[in-house]
Amino acid sequence: MNDEALDRLIGKLSLEQKVRLLTGATTWRTAGEAGIGLREMVASDGPAGVRGEAWDERLTSTLLPSASALGAMWDEELVERLGGLLATEAARKGVDVVLAPTLNLHRSPLGGRHFECFSEDPELTGRTGAALIRGIQALGVAATAKHYVGNDSETDRLTVDVRASGRTLREVYLAPFEVAVEAGVWLVMAGYNAVGGTTMTASPLLAEPLKGEWRFDGVVVSDWAAVRTTEETGRAALDLAMPGPDSPWGASLVRAVKDGLVAEETVDGKVRRLLRLADRVGALEPHRPRRVPVAASRGTRALLRRAVGAGSVLLRNSAVLPLDPAGLSTVAVVGVHAVSPRVQGGGSAGVFCSDVVTPLAGVRALLRGRARVVYEPGPAPGFPPAPLGTDRCTDPESGAPGVLLRVLDAAGRELYAQHRLSGRQLEPDLPPGARTVEIGAVLRPRRSGEWMFGVGGFGRMTLTVDDRVLLDGEFSGDTDDPAVVHVNPPVHTARTVLTSERPVHVVARRELVPGRGRATVVVAAPPEPDPVTALEDAVRAARDADAAIVVVGTTEHGETEGYDRAGLSLGWHQDELVRAVAAVNPRTVVVVNSGGPVELPWHREAGAVLLTWFPGQEAGAGLADVLFGLAEPGGRLPTTWATSLADAPVTRTLPIGGRLDYAEGLHIGHRAWLRAGREPAYWFGHGLGYTTWEYAAVEAPACVVAGEPFTVRVTVRNTGTRAGREVVQVYLARPGSAVERPVRWFGGYAAVRAEAGRTAGAEVVVGPRALRHWSEADRCWATEPGPYRLMVGRSAGDTRWEGEVTVGGP
Repeated sequence: MNDEALDRLIGKLSLEQKVRLLTGATTWRTAGEAGIGLREMVASDGPAGVRGEAWDERLTSTLLPSASALGAMWDEELVERLGGLLATEAARKGVDVVLAPTLNLHRSPLGGRHFECFSEDPELTGRTGAALIRGIQALGVAATAKHYVGNDSETDRLTVDVRASGRTLREVYLAPFEVAVEAGVWLVMAGYNAVGGTTMTASPLLAEPLKGEWRFDGVVVSDWAAVRTTEETGRAALDLAMPGPDSPWGASLVRAVKDGLVAEETVDGKVRRLLRLADRVGALEPHRPRRVPVAASRGTRALLRRAVGAGSVLLRNSAVLPLDPAGLSTVAVVGVHAVSPRVQGGGSAGVFCSDVVTPLAGVRALLRGRARVVYEPGPAPGFPPAPLGTDRCTDPESGAPGVLLRVLDAAGRELYAQHRLSGRQLEPDLPPGARTVEIGAVLRPRRSGEWMFGVGGFGRMTLTVDDRVLLDGEFSGDTDDPAVVHVNPPVHTARTVLTSERPVHVVARRELVPGRGRATVVVAAPPEPDPVTALEDAVRAARDADAAIVVVGTTEHGETEGYDRAGLSLGWHQDELVRAVAAVNPRTVVVVNSGGPVELPWHREAGAVLLTWFPGQEAGAGLADVLFGLAEPGGRLPTTWATSLADAPVTRTLPIGGRLDYAEGLHIGHRAWLRAGREPAYWFGHGLGYTTWEYAAVEAPACVVAGEPFTVRVTVRNTGTRAGREVVQVYLARPGSAVERPVRWFGGYAAVRAEAGRTAGAEVVVGPRALRHWSEADRCWATEPGPYRLMVGRSAGDTRWEGEVTVGGP
């Protein structure tokens, strides 16, 4: 629909009707307007799955690998297919807008939400994000590039004022969003944070460069509850305030227009963009039905299984992988993460997944009938207590696996009761008069000893076990962060002794407090095993096995929205477990289950080290394919990994006086390591396959024209014994530049495949963006003429060829 047709629709609306369209009708829906044939549009969190409108564990979702795993794939075709899977899920759940991809960068390794971001590099992030956008929007579902801009860490994210030079913003943090706009993204989300003293929902950066220079014609939506003022944001280039129905816009914005403080033409521009989005997703008459492919689930599990291997990064391999099932009689699988893997990060992007293949289950399935698999958990890694669930609890009324959810009024009378599957209830239905949420369950402990119980939320809470009061008090918090208040509230714990197989009745109650969220969580954890005994059992199993697979990783509260990380250590128990197992079995494979970088102090002691990130629901199946050679570990590091946090050149996430200065400027990720002259544990771009490669020849132009792309052609030879995939990377440098530059920076990549002994040709297109710089003085892009150094290799720290290209004027 063209602008003239959209303007005719706007002409039919009163000011009040126009403004009503600019705030959500509910938490996840925009407002509709029957008079112009506009239906409500539904949004849902992404990017690892599409939850839909309800936080209901009974409404499950397909779970993809985390964004950091997608960034590790260096495979735009596969990422685009995964975007199509998200769109299919969106259509199945009646969702028009997927709130993904996240285009913020891995600036500091302590960023708590790195699992939801692709990489440290703007070029790789932009290309990966664009691929996901294309895949989502090809099926008529809108993608959302977020969080514009500077939301690269979580500490004080609602209020932090990020300070960065205009050049740093343009070349590093805005760059992936520019690529998203070029890819045709339909929404951009403004973050909570401020940049340069102005909150992003009112920032001039929404107008320039987003809507002006880049010609973005879609909707700028606020992050949820990020709009805090009326006039400032109303005059800005923000279009949609979410959630609703209450917001600082509404009647206040109507008054501001009538008082001449906000121009009605500005409101019309916002409505025009909203109607354009509605037309694109089929929400304007004639309404287009959502296109759900026939047999949408067919092939989904195979695609997700393939994705696990494609994103897995083999850091180290001393001729241990792949394991040959024919040469194995016993395999030891060790570590709590082998049976309780982290398949997704914490926070608003989480979904309820019905079926997760654990690493232990994946290994056992592949070796069934071939080899014996033994499992030992090892010492407890300090997992937070898990919510009550169907595995150990029953509804006290029906006896069905799960819990009983009750909502009570002020007098304690039951307003309604419902059987549920989890003790984590985030948005239960609240009928009029609701005062208290109660979760009850009968727990049958499998082990005797001191159990830990807890209840999470805000307000007055009580917790009883067989009528014994364990907790009773008023619990408050000093945060308004929606991810904490509504999704991941603090849990308060107490302990009591239980006897094995003797059932106990657990009841938790939370009085509802307006504005303090609707999340109630009841957790329980059995007694932890003696760490010395658990370690001895794990070592014994590994010593007696032909190969050992140790699975270690982060915990739920270590990588989550709303918090940055305090450190990169996996903890003494997990590090000691790896060292002890590797000492008795040279064929030890360590599988690292984390969303972002962690310290690996033992990495040279292990036979092989494999990163799986948060791999989604097919975690164990895809892992087994890689371990036993049915698939090659296809990933390359999207982020440089430090040996220790102390070595990392950029770490600060804590604001000082409310400000977070990006003092490092252009130099983040591998650029920062090169500038500091330090050697990380593993460079950006690093990753091993199951074969070896020789860089046989490179063809690059001697001269190129500024503003035009050029191609570097690289011939590689597979010198190993099996087929494989190589990711050819190009880096650039400008010695003696008149402007500040990184020591070298990433220019592009291309992946090729070849059979053993064969050659393949990679064509790496280096775009004009790689050579230009932002001129602060002239406020425009410029390309410095003269010679540039061109490097081709396997990572930022492993270049195999160097040459020179001279850039001339147009």
